[in-house]
Amino acid sequence: MATATLTATPRTDTGKGVARTLRRNGQVPAVIYGHARQAQSLAVPARELERLLGSIAAESTVVELSLDGKVARTLIREIQRHPFKRMIMHVDFQELVAGETVIVRIPLTIVGTPEAVRSGGGVLEQVLRELEIEVDPANMPSHIDVDVTELAMGHSIHVRDIKVPTGAKVLGDEDATIASVQVSRAAVEAEATAAGEGTESAAEAAEPEVIRKAKTEDEE
Repeated sequence: MATATLTATPRTDTGKGVARTLRRNGQVPAVIYGHARQAQSLAVPARELERLLGSIAAESTVVELSLDGKVARTLIREIQRHPFKRMIMHVDFQELVAGETVIVRIPLTIVGTPEAVRSGGGVLEQVLRELEIEVDPANMPSHIDVDVTELAMGHSIHVRDIKVPTGAKVLGDEDATIASVQVSRAAVEAEATAAGEGTESAAEAAEPEVIRKAKTEDEE
């Protein structure tokens, strides 16, 4: 389980005007909510938050939020960004409660290289990059490894084939394809070129030789 830390300050004032003032002062409006608490408005340092988001997978990292001298274990549930400026407008934190499972999207990390790819004849295509699971936060992984070393040409690896954390429940289609090995374009073109050259040679070999009869004096 990946963890990170962040400081936050409670606030009582709300509204668009307050939010604009916070942003001008280098703060980001935020809210924390959870099963055991009422929603509470916060302010977090913009630079600290930007640095944090640049170094973690936000959806699968437990953020230990320092708040009122206590630490709240949270997940970032929503990040609102300005449509064209590099600015975070608002952040939602969900407080984690012991024994209460959460639904998260975990990154899928490809491990290994199939033999067909190493030989140059195949290309690995990753179709699915995240997996949605329901899990106890204590067992939540930062990512899930997908070993493709034994994947043969034309074959695929599916959600049902990978190992998920103990107690985790996969949400969605377990038959969904994660990755597959297909013939590379270069290999297809090389085969087509070789086949074309072979056909041309065969055609040349099959072309009959025309022997013209010499004209006689009478024919002339």
